[in-house]
Amino acid sequence: MFKFPKFATKDLIISDYIINKVQENTTQGWLNGFIGVVLFSGSLPATRLAVMEFNPVFVTLVRASIAGLLALAILLLFKEKRSNRKQLLPLAIVSIGCVVGFPLLSALALQYITSAHSIVFIGILPMATAIFGIIRGGERPKPIFWLFSIIGSLLVVGYAASQGLAASPLGDILMILAVILCGLGYAEGAKLTKELGGWQVISWALVLSQPIMLPLTFIYMPSSFENVSVEAWGGLAYVSLFSMFLGFVFWYKGLAQGGTATVGQLQLLQPFFGLALAAWLLHEQVSIGMLAVTLGVILCVVGTKKFATNK
Repeated sequence: MFKFPKFATKDLIISDYIINKVQENTTQGWLNGFIGVVLFSGSLPATRLAVMEFNPVFVTLVRASIAGLLALAILLLFKEKRSNRKQLLPLAIVSIGCVVGFPLLSALALQYITSAHSIVFIGILPMATAIFGIIRGGERPKPIFWLFSIIGSLLVVGYAASQGLAASPLGDILMILAVILCGLGYAEGAKLTKELGGWQVISWALVLSQPIMLPLTFIYMPSSFENVSVEAWGGLAYVSLFSMFLGFVFWYKGLAQGGTATVGQLQLLQPFFGLALAAWLLHEQVSIGMLAVTLGVILCVVGTKKFATNK
């Protein structure tokens, strides 16, 4: 009678444990990523509220300065170790992409295009994040991942085209550049999160930018704040606290846990969360077509989660 080796049962138990831990980690990654997307969804509507009364450059500088001071306080409170020299370049890339590049370029774009139009460009952000995740992180999604990703992106872009929104070519170019830099920052941050931790990455990236951003904030500060509305202050507060710091804490953690390319597909939901907020805050109309496309995008996100892998 054939008998299994004694170590077989032990190996199976270890194998099952590893599989369960990987699945648990992936689920947590999608949950954290989703929270990050929800927080990011208010970024462009809030930025739009802010740039209607503040200079876009000042908005970019002050949001980074406020978030940077908060990050520095938290790093000191928890006595986090300083990043090493090898991590400085990746942190600089995160800072260029997420602290400076996307906030500045999107703020400038919102001077020429509506928030609804700018939000649609976020639909191509998952593709940018996935590409940089492959280049910088060595991820290798399955072919079916690309199918769902392309379909989801086409749904978003197609919806934008069908709306016939008036747009400025300059505004569109600025948003495309903003998305490219953001995708690079997301992918680099996710890779670095495995070494430093999610909130530590964005914190150190913000602190790294402070020697430049903080002095420039005072240089570009308006001479008077008397006529600034509550809405503009609210938009500035949101992008400073949630968009620039808290959102990244969840987002980088999710990308590191579940994979940059796969969890990054949750960004396909961001345009529609953002449009809903734009309708509420800026009184823009939400159509039935938007709801239909939202359902299609959700199905694409489910598809990428079920069939894609970062291995």
